[in-house]
Amino acid sequence: MLIDVLILDSPSAEAKEGIFMSTSNTGVSGSLQDHRLPMPVPISEYESCPVTDVLRRVGDKWTLLLLTLLGRHPYRFNELHRAVEGISPRMLTRTLRTLESDGLVEREVFPTLPPSVEYRLTPLGVSLLEPLSALADWAVGHHAEIAALRQRIAGQDT
Repeated sequence: MLIDVLILDSPSAEAKEGIFMSTSNTGVSGSLQDHRLPMPVPISEYESCPVTDVLRRVGDKWTLLLLTLLGRHPYRFNELHRAVEGISPRMLTRTLRTLESDGLVEREVFPTLPPSVEYRLTPLGVSLLEPLSALADWAVGHHAEIAALRQRIAGQDT
């Protein structure tokens, strides 16, 4: 996240304004428009930005769909696999493990024969649903406009 900060070299020094991407200051509020970007934007800062990291995660092929489904109720593995057409068991396992390592999904193993596993959102995962819903609402509300503009631009390129 880009933030404006004051840098003090020593307690008696005057404050100097700086602009940084920070992984340590995650309590910054405001909109993206409130933050100035350094020019050029250093790739190392962009790559380590928490916003970039989270958007990459939710923007992969299966994550958004799985978070949405798990936001409705917990699922057993096979039930979740049947609910998502086209996902292989291997990819479902990989995506769920990644979401589990991010703290968004928890996995519970039941001591049955054979063992069964249930997945549910953690409180952190639940807290992600509201901002994702806002993004989804925006996308649905503007999709026709975006598609028309893409088509217009594609027509100019031919």
